[in-house]
Amino acid sequence: MKKKLALVMAVVMTASLALAGCGGSKADATTAAEGTEAAGTEAAGTEGGKVLDVQVGPSPETIDPALNSTVDGANMIIHAFEGLLKFDKDNKVVGGLAESWEPSEDGLTWTFHLRPDLKWSDGSALTANDFVYSWKRVADPMTAAPYGYDLLNQVVGYEEASAGDIDALGVSAPDDNTFVVELSSPCMFFDKISAFAVLVPVQQATVEANGEAWTTNPETYITSGPYYMTEFTDGSQIVFQKNPNYWDAANITFDQIVWHLIENANASYSAYQQGELALIKDVPTEEIASLEGNPEYHVEPIMGTYYISYNTQKEPFDNPQVREALNLAIDRKYVAETIMQGTYSPAKNFVGPGVSDAEAGSSFEEVTTATYGDHYDIDNYEADLEKAKQILAEAGYPNGEGFPAIEYMTNDQGYHKPVAEYLQSAWAELGINLTINVQEWKTVSADRRAGNYQIARNGWVYDWDDPSNMINLLETPNGNNDGKYSNPEFDELVDKARMATDAKDHYDYLHQAEQILLNDAAMCPVAYYNEFWLQKENLKNTWHSPYGYWYLMYGTLE
Repeated sequence: MKKKLALVMAVVMTASLALAGCGGSKADATTAAEGTEAAGTEAAGTEGGKVLDVQVGPSPETIDPALNSTVDGANMIIHAFEGLLKFDKDNKVVGGLAESWEPSEDGLTWTFHLRPDLKWSDGSALTANDFVYSWKRVADPMTAAPYGYDLLNQVVGYEEASAGDIDALGVSAPDDNTFVVELSSPCMFFDKISAFAVLVPVQQATVEANGEAWTTNPETYITSGPYYMTEFTDGSQIVFQKNPNYWDAANITFDQIVWHLIENANASYSAYQQGELALIKDVPTEEIASLEGNPEYHVEPIMGTYYISYNTQKEPFDNPQVREALNLAIDRKYVAETIMQGTYSPAKNFVGPGVSDAEAGSSFEEVTTATYGDHYDIDNYEADLEKAKQILAEAGYPNGEGFPAIEYMTNDQGYHKPVAEYLQSAWAELGINLTINVQEWKTVSADRRAGNYQIARNGWVYDWDDPSNMINLLETPNGNNDGKYSNPEFDELVDKARMATDAKDHYDYLHQAEQILLNDAAMCPVAYYNEFWLQKENLKNTWHSPYGYWYLMYGTLE
C-alpha cells in the first residue's frame, strides 16, 4: 500500500511542479534566498512609511472576534483589535487596554483598570462599558460564538446568559475605566483567557447597525488595536492601515499590512519568489526538501494536534468500535515522517508536547506516558492494523462487509489532500471505501461546525498553555465540539478540573478525561504540529508564538 501511495504522491508532486512553472519559474533553495526586492513599499499618503505584504492563509470564514475559531482569522484579529491583556514575545501575559489588573484574595473577582483616554479607530471614546457589551455578546445565544461556553462558563450568570438573559452575566463597569468580572469558582489561568482574541471589545453601535456585514466593510470595521481596515476584497486581499488612535501607536512600525488571501500554495510561493510577499505561511509541500538549510525557511514547534473529527451523530460513527478501528488502521509514523516529510511528529495521544503539567517545567504529555502509557504505539503499526480488523469485525463489519461508503471532507492546502489520499488507502485495508470531498477552507470550517459532514480533517492550536484548552473541545456544550461527541463521565471530569483550586487535582482530572477520549475514540489524533513558513531575512523584529500567531506590528524591513 505504501509503495503505491509513494508512486501516487510522486505523480501528484510532478504535476504540482508543472503547475508551479505556469506562475513563474521554480527556484532552488539558493535562488529563493537570493536578492529579490523585499516585499515592502512606500505607503500611500505616509511619509517614509512601509507596507508589509504577507500571506497567512486564504479567505477566512470570519474576522468577527466573537465568531472566529481559526488561526488565520485570529492572526488578522490580533492586529486589528486589542483586549484587556495580551501576550508578549516571551509568551507572557502583559497589559493591553488594561494597564493593571488584580484578582481578589478568594480568586472570584477580577478587576481590570483601563488605560486613560482610550479610543476606537474612529476616534470615539472606548470605555469599560464596551467590554461589558462585548463579553455579553460572546455569551449571547443569538451570537452563537463557538468559544462562548469554553471562555465564559465560569463567569457568574453564564448559564442564564447563554439561555438568553445576557444581563445576568457577571461583568460590570463601575466607571468608564474599570471592568469587573465575577467568577463562580477560581480559575488559575483567567489572565490567559482575558488575553484571548475572542474577548476583545467591539463597538456596539456599529455591530448592531450593520449585522454580519460589519466585518467586511472598511467603514464599519471599527477596531481597538494597532490597525484598522481600508480594503476588503474577498478572495484577493484585506488591507490594514496603522491606527493613529491606538494607545501605543508610537511603537507600531508598518503603516500598512496587506493580507494576501491566497488559497493555492504554489501561487503564494511564486509571489514570494518574485519579491511580492515578505512572509508566506503556505509553502508547497513539494518544495520542503529543497528548502532545508535555507535561512528564509523556518520550522518551529507549536502547541497543537492535527486530528480527524468523526460526526458521532451519524451512523456508523456513532459506534466507538468503528471509530477505534479506523484510528488503529493509521500508520502515524508514516504519515508524519513520509507524507508530512518530518514537518510534523506522530501523535501518541491527544495532548502533545509543550503543554505544561502541575510541576513547574513538567510536560502533560510526559506525565501521560509515565502514568498511562501511550495510546498509539507508533512503532508497531502492523499489530495495530490487525487489531483494527478484529475490532471492525466485532462491530459487525468483518473485512468491511456491509460498511457503507464514507466521505472525508478537507481543504487542499499543505498536506491535507495527501493525508486524505493516504486514509483512502489505509482504510481500504479494512475493506472500506472512502471518497474525498475537497472544499475551500472557509467552507470546511463552516460545514464542520454545523455538522454537515461524515469525517473531516481537523486540528487545534492552543490559545493558552493549559491542556484543558484542547481536551475541553470535546465537552458536550462546547461550540468547537465539531464531532458532537457527548459523554457524561467525561463532562464531569472536565468540570471538576475547571473547578479545582489545587493545580495537581486540576491536571489529574484532565489526564483522566483525556483517557476517556482516547478509549472512546472520540476523535482521531494523527500528528503533532510544527509550523513551517518562509520569511525574508530582512523582515526583522517580528515573532511567532507557540499558539501559531505572527506578531508583525513591531517589525521592520531592513
